[in-house]
Amino acid sequence: MSPTTTSTPVPSAFPVSGHVTFLGAGPGDPGLLTLRAVEALASADVLIAEPHVLDVVRTHVRAGVSTPQLTVVDDASTAAGIPAIRDAVNLVMEAARGGRRVVRAISGDPGLDGNAGEEMLACAAEGIPFEVVPGVASAVGVPAYAGVPLRDGRGADVRFVDARSADDRCWSEVGASDATAVVSTTLDSVAAAAGELVSAGRKPDTPMSVTVAGTTTRQRTWNATLGTVAQVLKQAKVLPSPEGHQPVIAVVGERSAAAQREQLSWFESKPLFGWRVLVPRTKEQAASLSDQLRSYGAVPHEVPTIAVEPPRTPQQMERAVKGLVTGRYEWIAFTSVNAVKAVREKFEEYGLDARAFAGIKVAAVGEQTAASLVEFGVKPDLVPSGEQSAAGLLEDWPPYDPVFDPIDRVFLPRADIATETLVAGLIELGWEVDDVTAYRTVRASPPPADTREAIKGGGFDAVLFTSSSTVRNLVGIAGKPHNVTVIACIGPATAKTAEEHGLRVDVLSPEPSVHKLAEALAAFGTQRREAAIEAGEHVTRPSERRPGSRRRRTT
Repeated sequence: MSPTTTSTPVPSAFPVSGHVTFLGAGPGDPGLLTLRAVEALASADVLIAEPHVLDVVRTHVRAGVSTPQLTVVDDASTAAGIPAIRDAVNLVMEAARGGRRVVRAISGDPGLDGNAGEEMLACAAEGIPFEVVPGVASAVGVPAYAGVPLRDGRGADVRFVDARSADDRCWSEVGASDATAVVSTTLDSVAAAAGELVSAGRKPDTPMSVTVAGTTTRQRTWNATLGTVAQVLKQAKVLPSPEGHQPVIAVVGERSAAAQREQLSWFESKPLFGWRVLVPRTKEQAASLSDQLRSYGAVPHEVPTIAVEPPRTPQQMERAVKGLVTGRYEWIAFTSVNAVKAVREKFEEYGLDARAFAGIKVAAVGEQTAASLVEFGVKPDLVPSGEQSAAGLLEDWPPYDPVFDPIDRVFLPRADIATETLVAGLIELGWEVDDVTAYRTVRASPPPADTREAIKGGGFDAVLFTSSSTVRNLVGIAGKPHNVTVIACIGPATAKTAEEHGLRVDVLSPEPSVHKLAEALAAFGTQRREAAIEAGEHVTRPSERRPGSRRRRTT
């Protein structure tokens, strides 16, 4: 029987129909959420979590879900870094008593990282049904992302130590053993934890790794020994720091040795690890591109440079859509995702669906346009086999043949600023073309002030330009990117526009595809990383380099 339907006796004083899920949100990477966690989040009425955990899980909850704010009980709790247990208990119980489905999301795993036991006991005392969804514990997930295996084929004991609550007996037991020790502590307390282990019997030259912001693109790991960790963090200019309270996971033992970690560091060695990449597109347009950039370790930041608005005179579009139904057209050609969206919205307005395309041939320029048609339920009959452009489509478009083509007309829903290349080419092939303005493109509003400042001040590591208009519009609404920012362009025309605006082009896509552009940027990042390692230099992001120190380089 599912725990969500288990019947539990309830004291008459507390008539309850609610349910609580204690959910492990993992150490920080949203991709580490379990399938069960995603299911629970999707059905939640109330989500209770600390702010940094909300950032991990909020994309999986329904619109309008209640997220009451967790506050620390008192100043002493804040200073000691103790979770706000009593406040969380009150919030959880109040929501559950009201018959709501509550998800209490906790960083890492509820049983190992959080102090959820008191909250669970409170539910049990009042007969409120609850379940526990385990998560990836920080002490396990962070070393895995840092390239530090806790065990190998020979086997070994693994001891987990929370430095905040460890007593003398705990340090003595771990210090006297040769087990791999996984220590949860803070950045400014890690040297003290190392000192406790040395005092308890561990050798000062025992290897140690220290990882901050584990499993996120802010992750950073330092190799040291128990005796040198304080010096290593000082030389790295990490300490002293006002951010010394940040939690870290330190692994002590031979498995955290530098030589081994450098071979196994799969996460921090990604080609664009930690790069802030500006994507001048809307979230809808940039979804798959941003996912691809994340797979390279980047942090994509979408900034719309154009806004899409309906045509000023919708009658032409209305007549054309009606013509689709009445058999006026042999072909319909989509040159953008926005064109698909415009036709789809008009279909929905008239109560039509993809079946209205029956008997009509459909063409699409570009993989994303084709994908949006498939999502609509329409499989394109023609996609360019070569260049993904209007010219590429014309290369494959058949000439009008009165014997085989009963109708000689093409419906072309496009933007108001589209070029005439496709229209002229179709007419030359013998087709009649209804060139219809399906939507208007206007310059988007400027992004927030902090984004504009990051663009002009070198806060972004790279920017991807997918058309000449994205260059012109971004510069127009936000200013010119700083000269430390890597400029990547989708093709020669876009690169020329960038150069006309005083930008140096570093990366040029081998094909006019946004995904090939992202691949080219990743290859550039890999070359840059390898060059730094070969020169014996520390690998840095472009934004970390001082203005004026960058060499010109084009690929």
